Amino acid sequence: MWSDETGYRLLRDNKRGEPIEIPNTATQGLASREAWTERVCYLQAFHDAWNATCSSEEENPTIIVPGNNTFLVQQVLFSGPCKAKNITFLILGNMIAPDSPESWSRLDPSRWLSFRQVEQLHVTGFGTIDGRGEGMWNQSCRYHPHLAMKFLSCNASSLTNINFINSSQAHILISGSHYFKVDNLLIEAPWNSPNTDGIHIQSSEQITISNTMIRTGDDCVSIGDYTSNIHISSSICGPGHGVSIGSLGRSGNVVQVEDIHHSGVHISNVTYNDLSGTSSTNVAINFNRSRSIACTGIVLKSINLTSAKPRGRVTSSCTNAYGNVIGGVQPKPCLLVAKITA
Repeated sequence: MWSDETGYRLLRDNKRGEPIEIPNTATQGLASREAWTERVCYLQAFHDAWNATCSSEEENPTIIVPGNNTFLVQQVLFSGPCKAKNITFLILGNMIAPDSPESWSRLDPSRWLSFRQVEQLHVTGFGTIDGRGEGMWNQSCRYHPHLAMKFLSCNASSLTNINFINSSQAHILISGSHYFKVDNLLIEAPWNSPNTDGIHIQSSEQITISNTMIRTGDDCVSIGDYTSNIHISSSICGPGHGVSIGSLGRSGNVVQVEDIHHSGVHISNVTYNDLSGTSSTNVAINFNRSRSIACTGIVLKSINLTSAKPRGRVTSSCTNAYGNVIGGVQPKPCLLVAKITA
């Protein structure tokens, strides 16, 4: 069994600036009480490793979560400010959360893995963060413990190359942070899992999200109060609710959200079924995409749109939009012949 005393000694004796590695013992048998006790020791291991790294005078210190291992971790706060700069938190293994509401009864339900006031932090590594939220999705939202990973006031930092799955609620929160980069993430939860936003951003500016795939049951990216200069590019979203700006000014205050940029957006596999109504403009059906990225897999089925003006006529307009028509569609559709979607 890897004890707290052993962990402290291992970290204390590491004086050469070498990467600090979380010990990888006790990785078998989730069910037994003994295995749980051994895994709880990982919480202290993470605390010790972080404290040693944060206070290090070495340049570019690194914490390593070893690959080919699974670490059950209760909620942990990695707090700064740190003496060390350019800390790398390298996740190669799997970090999993306690999987029942009872496990969170004496804990702060708002967080699981949190970084606070850490400048120039870089979380990366091809590992997996598993929130194991399946047992909590059928409960009232107020009883959903933990958002998987939080970054609070972490400036000039980055989150890259990590897989996130099945958070109880949102997977990632970026709050009070400036110049934060998100790149090459995979974020997944079932399409019907409630409130499992991919990334939520609030009170932050100069945030970039790129090369990221988000397949969850709620917003891919949600943008809250006091947020500006958000750049989202070359990312895949869906199923889910897309990129959302909302839940603003709940207290009645005036809030500001500005300079939100999207590029490289690919919309695909959308069906419009059994719609009827009137259009105030001459163009009732309008699919206009950039010439570089097509809109694909569009299905129009049983559509009847007419002009709101007496004797008025309506038309369709399409640019780089591909799809199929099923049944009657009015006005005459203009979709290009179906194109294989990515």
